[in-house]
Amino acid sequence: MLQRQSLSRESASDRVRRPDETRTIHPRTESNTVSDQPLSIMPFLKVPASGDPYLEGFKCKSCGAISLKARMACGRCGGRDTNEPHRLANKGTLHAFSIIYRAFPGIDVPFISAIADLEGGGTIKTNLIGIDPDPDKITLGMDVEVAYQIAPRKDGEGNEYMTYVLRPAA
Repeated sequence: MLQRQSLSRESASDRVRRPDETRTIHPRTESNTVSDQPLSIMPFLKVPASGDPYLEGFKCKSCGAISLKARMACGRCGGRDTNEPHRLANKGTLHAFSIIYRAFPGIDVPFISAIADLEGGGTIKTNLIGIDPDPDKITLGMDVEVAYQIAPRKDGEGNEYMTYVLRPAA
C-alpha cells in the first residue's frame, strides 16, 4: 500500500537568504554596471554586437523538430543530444490570440496576447501590436512578423532590455 508523504512547501516569504547565497547577476553585465547595449529579455532572443536581434531555437539533427529551449532528448523522435542552434524566421502566421482587458497596475489595457507559428518551425508567444484589439479585425492564420523593440522599463541598475513583439505583416 502506498503512503502519502507530506511535502513541506516553503513560500518565498518564509525563505531567508543565507550568507553564502549571492544575487544572480545577468550574464551579459557580469557586474552591477549599466550595459552599453540592450540586454536580451529571454535566453532565445539574441542581441549581437551588430545590433540586429534575432530569435534562436534548437533544431533536432535527427528529425528536424524545433524548440525554443535546448533539451536532453528530442520531444518528437527521442534522439539524445541531437539539438543544434537554429536561427528562427521573423515571419509566421497567427495561431491563437486573446484580448486582455485586465492587467497589473501600470500596464495599459486592452492589449493582444498572441501565439504565432513561425515559418520553418518554432512557435512563440508575445503581444500583437499595430492592430486594434477588436476580434473582428484579427484573423487566425493572418500573416505576422516579429519586430524587436526596447522594453518600456529599465532594471534597477538602469539597463535597457530588448524584447520582441508580433505585428501584422506588411
